[in-house]
Amino acid sequence: MANHLTPTELAREAGMERKDIIEKCLEMGVPIFHGRVDKTLFFATLSESQSTLMDQRVPTG
Repeated sequence: MANHLTPTELAREAGMERKDIIEKCLEMGVPIFHGRVDKTLFFATLSESQSTLMDQRVPTG
């Protein structure tokens, strides 16, 4: 099982668009080396950023 994937391959696995993968990498600081992204780092960083957003939300009511 490959760990370093092209944005297209990663998008297929993540159920996202290729451009969204590239945008998220830039936004989260996940490097793209030689046209490949570390899948484990991408998903770990994505998960961390989503949990951080959930923690920052203020409950209403």
